[in-house]
Amino acid sequence: MNHHSDFLVIGSGIAGLSFALQVADQGSVIILTKKERADSNTNRAQGGIAAVFGNDDSFDLHVQDTLKAGVGLCHTDAVEQIVREGPESIRMLQDWGVDFTHIQPKSPSLDLGREGGHTRNRIIHSKDRTGMAVEHALLENLRSHPNIQMLENQSAIELITEHHLPNTRETTGLHCWGVYAVDGKTGDAHIFSAHVTVLATGGAGWVYPHTTNPDIATGDGVAMAYRAGVPVANLEFLQFHPTSLYHPQGDSFLISEAVRGFGGILRTGDGEAFMTQYDKQADLAPRDIVARAIDSEMKRRGDECVYLDVTHLDSDKVRDHFPTIHEKLLSLDIDMTQQLIPVVPAAHYLCGGVITDLAGKTVIQGLYVTGEAACTGVHGANRLASNSLLEALVFSNRASQSAIQDLHHYQKSGSRIPDIPEWNIEGTFDQEEWVLISHDLREIQRLMWDYVGIVRSSERLKRAWRRVGVINRDIETFYRKTRVSPQLLELRNISCTASLIIRSALFRKESRGLHYTTDFPDRDDQNWLGDTVIWGSNIFLRPLGESLQQPETEQTM
Repeated sequence: MNHHSDFLVIGSGIAGLSFALQVADQGSVIILTKKERADSNTNRAQGGIAAVFGNDDSFDLHVQDTLKAGVGLCHTDAVEQIVREGPESIRMLQDWGVDFTHIQPKSPSLDLGREGGHTRNRIIHSKDRTGMAVEHALLENLRSHPNIQMLENQSAIELITEHHLPNTRETTGLHCWGVYAVDGKTGDAHIFSAHVTVLATGGAGWVYPHTTNPDIATGDGVAMAYRAGVPVANLEFLQFHPTSLYHPQGDSFLISEAVRGFGGILRTGDGEAFMTQYDKQADLAPRDIVARAIDSEMKRRGDECVYLDVTHLDSDKVRDHFPTIHEKLLSLDIDMTQQLIPVVPAAHYLCGGVITDLAGKTVIQGLYVTGEAACTGVHGANRLASNSLLEALVFSNRASQSAIQDLHHYQKSGSRIPDIPEWNIEGTFDQEEWVLISHDLREIQRLMWDYVGIVRSSERLKRAWRRVGVINRDIETFYRKTRVSPQLLELRNISCTASLIIRSALFRKESRGLHYTTDFPDRDDQNWLGDTVIWGSNIFLRPLGESLQQPETEQTM
């Protein structure tokens, strides 16, 4: 069955939903989401959105904080774009009904928090439920729009390009005409065709066993775009959040960086406040520094976790500012106002992704990528706290403007979407063989955690590359002879994304930001000041400021 729309959005986080709301007056929109509509990283975001509102703040200061956190790899034009368009993006969310926290209940002034790496208070938040508040408001607006249809339990299989179309010659490059997707309830595969397709699929936290991400974060957008021939970049820079809850029933629950911004102190098991030994900003240092410091202290002492202490702060204010965290911890018999919070780092945010321009466009016509799945150049080697939702908003806004122009061009030219063949459903689901293949997920995750974690080495990375390569080939063999299912698609995408992360980490022979290797412990601006790009079988460094050009000869590690 072919479902057609003017705009097709894959993903239901802030990037996809805000894009949909901004284009819906110009054409029909279908949103596909793998699980339920509110399952997204956005919904879990606690801290907030960074934007310049304080009297002591400025665009230049926010830009400089972002560039410093990104350790030399941020694209200045992309950073300036999100920073300068940040306040208007916040006002747009307010127009959609997002209720941000104010200094006083009836005060017009927003309450501005501070997080690691920021030199000013600029985190706009809705207490510690910011993502949930944003997601709820966007979904409420979406429900009332007649041009938007959201379909749940739909897993994208592949992007539809000329590679899927018989008797089609490439004349002006590849086009994306939508996706094939499988219904998670019926198992049926459908065609979703559109003039404009937007990948807003989120991150890849489930490449690792310990992550703050929901279980839908399986690298789908990165894997699908890469297989379709779109270049990806900077996948070695995967951010580990320093403070996820360490508890058997904690499910890597995120303890927001805003807790440290509020005055929380990291301590060892014997009460030592250790961050002053690692950075002059102490507990408010950028995330890569804090995560490595915690990792170092745990290894040095043989401890399984460290502790976050807010017991010295006013109890009523702590409960008021962090109600979600307080309630979660109480459910586990931890009173954060009286007891230390056990924390460990966990995989959190993918700073690299699918390469786009400043409007979210990719090298394939009709294909946009926004949000965490994209590599826009904003984050460089390390994301500054609370810039992620801001980036998603600004780039989705830019993408919506460009996509509307694309649609008008298609309409004026009278061009039609080509006939798309149905998905080949041949193959049988061998339950016994699936049991064997499903074990591959745990093995990939363990390999990534042990060998491609916070601290890396060439030997560990080579071992991960060999072992994940074998698993990847087994999964591909199984995929080609088996009827697709959501579980198989996620496993395939996790395996693909893990391979891309490992390859990127092996290629970069230096330590920078989130990529730290004991074999090359120093930053090397002379040889590595650029983006790690993987395009098909090629891997190469794109120096900062240079346009993207595919090498004429194959580049290898």
